[in-house]
Amino acid sequence: MEVIRSQKRTASNDAASIPTLPLYFTAPPMEVRLEEFELFAIDRLRVLKGVSDGLARGKNPKEMDDLVSTLWKEHMRHSDVSEMLNKDIISHFVLRLVYCRSDELKKWFLSMETALFRHRFRLQNFEAQRATVGEFGLQYKAVTGAELESLKEKLGQVVRSLGQISPTIETIYYKVPFEEVPDLVAGRRVFIQKGNAFVAGSQLVSLVVTQFRSHISKALILTNRKWTTTIREREKDRLTPIVEGLSSSYLGPDYSQSNEYADISLKDIDQVAKSSFPLCMRHLFEKLREDHHLKHGGRMQLGLFLKGVGLKLEDALAFWRAEFTKKVGSEKFDKEYAYSIRHNYGKEGKRTDYTPYACQKIISSAPGVGDHHGCPYRHFSDDNLRAALGRMGLSSRGMEDVMDKVRNKHYQLACTMTFEAVYGTTCDAGINHPNQYFEESQKILKPKTPTAPV
Repeated sequence: MEVIRSQKRTASNDAASIPTLPLYFTAPPMEVRLEEFELFAIDRLRVLKGVSDGLARGKNPKEMDDLVSTLWKEHMRHSDVSEMLNKDIISHFVLRLVYCRSDELKKWFLSMETALFRHRFRLQNFEAQRATVGEFGLQYKAVTGAELESLKEKLGQVVRSLGQISPTIETIYYKVPFEEVPDLVAGRRVFIQKGNAFVAGSQLVSLVVTQFRSHISKALILTNRKWTTTIREREKDRLTPIVEGLSSSYLGPDYSQSNEYADISLKDIDQVAKSSFPLCMRHLFEKLREDHHLKHGGRMQLGLFLKGVGLKLEDALAFWRAEFTKKVGSEKFDKEYAYSIRHNYGKEGKRTDYTPYACQKIISSAPGVGDHHGCPYRHFSDDNLRAALGRMGLSSRGMEDVMDKVRNKHYQLACTMTFEAVYGTTCDAGINHPNQYFEESQKILKPKTPTAPV
């Protein structure tokens, strides 16, 4: 694979040997194998989703620095520095293509890439940070001499107002237009005089993050134009299916087969549904028991989930038959519904072993009138969601915490917090799949029995 060097706009000879973060100004001039195209993007997506979860959980800047460092080592690190740089750049441009396709996707990608860049920049040493600033071609000059001396009292007031342990001003400050550091201005963390903000060397991150976000925002608009006018149609048989699937792809374990914690039978299904089903599946299960019928979307979502938690085909047929025949009769059930149940288990049609739906697929579904599938955290009204959470035993405080995440569209985190409230434990990995929720619940309620000594 061809090595991609740092994509510089301007750089001095002195900074040429100092490694800088890629700023993704231009797409890499190289051929990429199709499997790498997808795998690189998936690894970066794992990082971005980890960043999203950390921010949603309210981690402070230092905790986010540590999280980004860990995520990068787990998913993007390579023993060869050049190969790691290639993967970094390629994966960004692939995901830029994936997330340019709607305003909602663009907003998420822009926020997460900016946050990732912010914390990667913070993890660099000061010289590398200054070199990265140079990559943007920013011509900010350090404040020196008499000007710095005249501002010392004002700069000291800002430092003291921030409650820093060592309330002394720094030795390097840059004078920049105040509109280029909106976060510092909003947080009253910078001294402003005559339209200029005096930015400390330790605050360089605010300078570059504004520039980075602006660049990526404009790039997403241009990428969307290329995607809609040429790429989507030209690559309809090769790249387009990958691009359109990546934004909603599930990155966790495969739950198409049950494991030691997932093996339920008809006799205990009602009790297990109440104790271990996530809210989406619990709602479907209760509606099936109540109405003796579910529309296609609900049957697929609940049916594949039950398959994944270990309900055997014979029991599944008996379970659905017992409910549906109360409303449609045995003959109609055998004629119209039994086939699709056997199909889900790979016994009809193409004999495919179908996989239970992950959270992302459920969240992105669009239930209509009379449907009960989808994600309650996204698709329920506030009143209905509060009532459902109350039936799961959440306290008023726990319910408000969950509702706060729902209002901010952090649906999977809302489900994770529900799990934590119900079972009184933490789930650092987050809930990404209904069958994961079930499995983690069973680990708590039915711990594995230790083997007796011989």
